[in-house]
Amino acid sequence: MTAADLARLVDTARRAATAANHAFVGTEHLLAAALTEGDGAAPRALSAAGVSLDGLAEELLTGLPVAQGTPSGPPPMSRFAERAVQEAGRQGGGLLPILLRSPKGRIASVLSRRGAKLDELRRALAPAEVAKPPKHAEAKAAQPQRKGPQRRSEPRPTPIPPEPEPGERRLPPHLAGRRRGPGRPVSWRLGLLLAVPASLVLGWQHAGELPIFAVACLGVIPLAGYMGEATEQLAERTGATIGGLLNATFGNAAELIIAIVALNAGLTDLVKASITGSILGNLRLILGLSLPAGGTRAPLLRFNRTSAGMGSAMLALAVAGLVFPALFHGLHPEAGAALPEQALSRAVAVILALTYGCSLLFSLRTHKALFGIDPDATPGGATWSVGRSVLVLALATAGVALESELLVGAVHGVTGAIGLSETFLGLMVIPLIGNAAEHAAAVSVARKGKTDLALQIALGSSTQIALLVAPLLVLAGLVLGHPLSLVFTPLEVVALAVATGVVAIITLDGESHWFEGVQLLAVYAMVGAAAYFL
Repeated sequence: MTAADLARLVDTARRAATAANHAFVGTEHLLAAALTEGDGAAPRALSAAGVSLDGLAEELLTGLPVAQGTPSGPPPMSRFAERAVQEAGRQGGGLLPILLRSPKGRIASVLSRRGAKLDELRRALAPAEVAKPPKHAEAKAAQPQRKGPQRRSEPRPTPIPPEPEPGERRLPPHLAGRRRGPGRPVSWRLGLLLAVPASLVLGWQHAGELPIFAVACLGVIPLAGYMGEATEQLAERTGATIGGLLNATFGNAAELIIAIVALNAGLTDLVKASITGSILGNLRLILGLSLPAGGTRAPLLRFNRTSAGMGSAMLALAVAGLVFPALFHGLHPEAGAALPEQALSRAVAVILALTYGCSLLFSLRTHKALFGIDPDATPGGATWSVGRSVLVLALATAGVALESELLVGAVHGVTGAIGLSETFLGLMVIPLIGNAAEHAAAVSVARKGKTDLALQIALGSSTQIALLVAPLLVLAGLVLGHPLSLVFTPLEVVALAVATGVVAIITLDGESHWFEGVQLLAVYAMVGAAAYFL
């Protein structure tokens, strides 16, 4: 395929995406454009493999994300489509062999449903892929052979990973917050695990409360990471629905355990601050770090604004539920309104919990396609056995509970020794230790150019805190005898409102850059400074 042919195919794909008002030009559009060439290589190869071409292009483009609002120009190409076009241009061959390298995704799913045997089709296309060597290879072959050890052959091109937007993302944004890729380095977690026995020794020897608190915080970080890893491994061995429920149950388990232990100790101000601190940390700190990290690769970061817009809308509705008790308190500040505030908080907690259940039904059952869940996707990708995953999850949960007891027991000593308030610890410190592994994952994927996934982590975890963790803590307060109201301080209410609005603005156009991340970090630092002087 010449450069002119490739440019014409890309132009056809872009016109098809624009006509359908799609949010991006993906690999599906490229294959559909290739099918319009009746005598082209792609239609001939698929027909020879027994694939019916009738309605194939329409099926490939059905259910793709639609652009929000009035588009200001043609839709951008996804990074996977760009990578496929670039590699086809370098090789000078056809585009179909490159698009078929991905073992999963929408193209593989559609062709498999039409009876294509993908392995045989890839093998049939392999000779055509190398039949036309690039010019520099011909020139090199014409040169006389040198004596001595031969050079290693050129490495085989790496497979194009599947598109996450239309068919490969197995979990909706508010459940995919802790998704991790296989093979991620874990040496930092193994090193920090030494803090667990160290904190136990410090507690047994009745050391100062400040070192106990600091070492216990370090011990929670790797344990929370192992809890998320074990949950994801179990989710990989199930379907999208069961995997989503597992992530919904254990996604924020570390923060929930710390909060319950603190609530049992009567530290209600710390618990309420940790709820808002977790949301603010996800929206400002995670995004604030991820955008500059992604900006090291590209001056302009693009993402699927349809998925991000749905996540930010769900988050805005969840945060609105947390604000109503504080609004009631502002209208009725008298002391006699304490009991109605508790009743209102319980009512809001029940409503938020029911809303969360409806969100699971919406995203995992009735509207899977809107969240990119492929109903034909099969479980896979797990590297741990079920027994190992359950064992790691149980041990990590027990470890977090034990470290939480040490951490909470030292809070009063820390507040007295350094002069930090419970509000500051809840807003800035506790969320950091519970979400450290999540923060590292978001920054890591952002550096690889996966801005969509970094947004999912930030929006998903925040929504889960507001819709699930906060209601559970209100109900746990009733059981533990320490009633917890959802009446937050004016600082927390304003900070939540501003954070939600800023994220909605950032995700509005589907584009961002590193300086917006710096601005988010600046606002997060201002909140920390205000909490310090409370």
